[in-house]
Amino acid sequence: MTDRFSHFREQLDALDRTSRLRRLVPRSPAGNQFIENGAEFVNFGSNDYLGLASQPTPSVSRRGGGSSSLVCGWTDVHEQLADRIASLESTESATIFPSGFAACSGVVATLPGPNDLILSDELNHASLIDGCRLSAADRVVYPHRDVLAIESILQQQRSQHERVWIVTDTIFSMDGTIAPLVEICDLCDRFDAIPIVDEAHATGVMGTNGSGVCEALGVKSRVPIRIGTLSKAIGSQGGFVAGPHVVIDYLINRCRTLIYSTSLTPSAVAAAMAGLDSIEGEPERRARVQALSSRLRASLEIITPPVESIVPIVPVILGDVTTTLAAAKSLADIGLYVPAIRPPTVPDGTARLRISLSADHTGQQLDRLIKHLRRGDPFRPSA
Repeated sequence: MTDRFSHFREQLDALDRTSRLRRLVPRSPAGNQFIENGAEFVNFGSNDYLGLASQPTPSVSRRGGGSSSLVCGWTDVHEQLADRIASLESTESATIFPSGFAACSGVVATLPGPNDLILSDELNHASLIDGCRLSAADRVVYPHRDVLAIESILQQQRSQHERVWIVTDTIFSMDGTIAPLVEICDLCDRFDAIPIVDEAHATGVMGTNGSGVCEALGVKSRVPIRIGTLSKAIGSQGGFVAGPHVVIDYLINRCRTLIYSTSLTPSAVAAAMAGLDSIEGEPERRARVQALSSRLRASLEIITPPVESIVPIVPVILGDVTTTLAAAKSLADIGLYVPAIRPPTVPDGTARLRISLSADHTGQQLDRLIKHLRRGDPFRPSA
């Protein structure tokens, strides 16, 4: 009998030949460290920016969601969490999704209509890209953070569409760069366009109150639809969208990734509520991770704009996949886990080490990383 799945093996073999084959590796986390095959590593790969994922979670009486939110899975604690998010984001309303991916893909697929146009940054997260592809709207991908390109597209195409939506991450997860939100909002005002942003890597980390880049750049009132995640700085699981009542009500009635998914578990809701308590009551965690980020960039002589200098994502772009894997292994050999990020996660020729910082990292741990990076040991070919 013909092997009906041989084409999968051929593609996997091709990935293996180019050092792009990936596998799941079981690890046992413990704070900012983990155990892998009996060895202990300092974890510079997690998105647990405030160190909340390892904190105790309040006990709950129920384990599972049991149903989609619209059937009977939306409980009093879900309502309380949505209200807390709306308060943090200073919006009229908010709702919760089972994951950040579901929130991004669902919102972008649902809101733009068949007579609309979506402008999407070329380095947007896969969830936003998939949402664009699922949408009935026309779509144009613009070069990363290129305001002039956005303006040119709007000048040429705005009159041909009923509505235009500009979709962007606020912090780009593989680059640590920040979207030019002030300029994008200015263009939205000029051309009657609507911005949709994903604050996944900014919630809890950026802004005086920790609501994200929109707060940090002073454009919260100009960005009506803001998506976020509960699984990074907040230390739980799930996603959310905050915005006007009418937009949230429309998503509740039309967004397939919300309607046809089981609601977030009560334990995840409780963990998210505890995370929001920490964001509001422990601003020193935010200050700590921002200080570590600035220190790492200064030590590696990475020059970035002032706002970007406090982003806890620091890429070291090496280009070649083999070199990047060797560099990650060199760091792992001394107990430092820094993930090697390869295509297709990043564009060809831009393989990199991606350093993620946490408020739980100690100065000594960061010093070890800086020492080996500055000395260049990870980038030397092995004998």
